[in-house]
Amino acid sequence: MVDKLSPSDRSKNMSKIKGSHTKLEDMVTKELWARGFRFRKNVRKLEGKPDIAIKKYKIVIFIDSCFWHFCDIHGHIPKSKIDFWTTKLERNKQRDVEVTSHYLSKNWNILRVWEHELKNDFENTILKISDFINQFSQKGPH
Repeated sequence: MVDKLSPSDRSKNMSKIKGSHTKLEDMVTKELWARGFRFRKNVRKLEGKPDIAIKKYKIVIFIDSCFWHFCDIHGHIPKSKIDFWTTKLERNKQRDVEVTSHYLSKNWNILRVWEHELKNDFENTILKISDFINQFSQKGPH
């Protein structure tokens, strides 16, 4: 499929994509907050800047987009600048492995949730996140 945008328009479009406080991330954090969970978002001082962090219980949660984190199911290499995108997306995937290893080596509890999990079944994915938090906190909100 040929890109319908010019290279400069595509570049402008891609530069506007946010790395944090995305609509999906905001939906998740709003729902978790409404269920009584208290956390910090996008903590810069923590490795990989987790989307959700509860330092007290050593919990970090990442919400990974299928495109930027090169999901095995939905990830794809754009048709233009194939070498650039292959390198970029593979590096993102490798960085995810490194960040996960970092937290595991420090005995933190890490959960990675894919964009498609939330889009396909938001309620059950929220329950999965809630159960994860409850599992590692002395007492959860429920």
